[in-house]
Amino acid sequence: METVNTTDNHKVMKKYLTAIVALAVAVFPVAGQGQGSAPAAQADSIERLELTLEEAQDYAVENNRSLQNASLQVRQAYAARWQTIATMLPQVNASLDYSDMCGYVMDLGAFPIAMPASGTIGITASIALSGSQIMGALLNNLSIEMNSITEKKSESDLRNTTSYIYMSILAIEETVGLLDNNLKNLQKLYEMTQHSVLVGVAEQTDADQISVQVSGMENQINTTKRSLEMLYNSLALQLGCGVEKEIVLTQTLDDLLDSESMVSLLHTDFDLERNYDYQLLKKNTELSKKQITLAAMDYVPTLSAYYQYSAKKYFSDEMTMNMTPPNAIGVTLSVPIWSSGQRAAAITEKKLAYRAAQNTMDDTEDQLLVQDRQLRYNLASSYENYTTQKKNIEVSQKVFDNISNKFEHGYASSLEVTNASTTLLTAQSNYIQALLEMVNSHIELKKLLNK
Repeated sequence: METVNTTDNHKVMKKYLTAIVALAVAVFPVAGQGQGSAPAAQADSIERLELTLEEAQDYAVENNRSLQNASLQVRQAYAARWQTIATMLPQVNASLDYSDMCGYVMDLGAFPIAMPASGTIGITASIALSGSQIMGALLNNLSIEMNSITEKKSESDLRNTTSYIYMSILAIEETVGLLDNNLKNLQKLYEMTQHSVLVGVAEQTDADQISVQVSGMENQINTTKRSLEMLYNSLALQLGCGVEKEIVLTQTLDDLLDSESMVSLLHTDFDLERNYDYQLLKKNTELSKKQITLAAMDYVPTLSAYYQYSAKKYFSDEMTMNMTPPNAIGVTLSVPIWSSGQRAAAITEKKLAYRAAQNTMDDTEDQLLVQDRQLRYNLASSYENYTTQKKNIEVSQKVFDNISNKFEHGYASSLEVTNASTTLLTAQSNYIQALLEMVNSHIELKKLLNK
């Protein structure tokens, strides 16, 4: 009995996505307005795939190959159960053989018996029933249930991962737009400063400082765009659509970012029975318990019966002797008596395994309750930090605009412009990190609560 194990795959994907987002955040991103589209230049022949978040999740559920494998595992479990059931049903086999004694004649004194060529057809029907077969069918039912839960968990994880990538793309994409606006402002200041240098009212070092800021901003924009392309590739991987389609996101962060709704999740009670990990662990503990009964079935007798029909045909008219009975039946009752303690030791082993499974389940219950508290704390803290950083970026933008205006009229130095620009970029970086942390905290808690 095999179950779908997707834990390792999800850990690898989570690390991969974390690395991508970390790279994108490292370039001082910022949230703004606009809607997403693939950044790389696409040929006209490439099909456009325009998706809302819900459509992207549905598309991923329909086309993601890992989820398809989880569904196939469920079907395999059903097939395995039928194999077990079939062993308890009648089995019918037919045989056909031909033999030739090469003219040999059996000498029985006055009665020689010819051994001509002959052919035999046989049909055998048999049935066997044991306690292990019955328990095996019950264990197969548990396997089906566990695979079904795993499939649901895989679908939930896929939807959550798709949601996180989708919103990360929107955040990074809108960051590119605002970075472009910041670049235009810096370019305008540089041109004005360079003009002032030419007419002798400003020093070249002032223009050079602004020029460094312009170059740094251009590098950040290019790096952000490359990070954005990585995120699009990750989304394509989740959707299972390949690189032959251009993905276009039709929603904005304003459409999806409902912080009040996120915080309302904090007031939802945690029901262990709804958590997929807990459900799987509970079924695994139940499986360990039934393994004890399965081991005990080795003490139960095995009953088998058969019916056999045989017809033999001699290809000669000579006198011969046919000793093949046309019909035969048989019944066997096999009773286990002594195994030198092997069966008793097997039962003891299964009992110990069941106790270990119970201990694991108790520990997991405690861990899930602690995790619930931690994730609620994370969501509350990330929401508070998001609110603070949102205000901070508004203030930093006003300060930058004010310093830029003063610089244009000669009331601020190029150093003040540089400091204001750096402060704004830092605020933008902190804001996007706070935004993604809040989104991630919300998704993790929602996954735990299975909402």
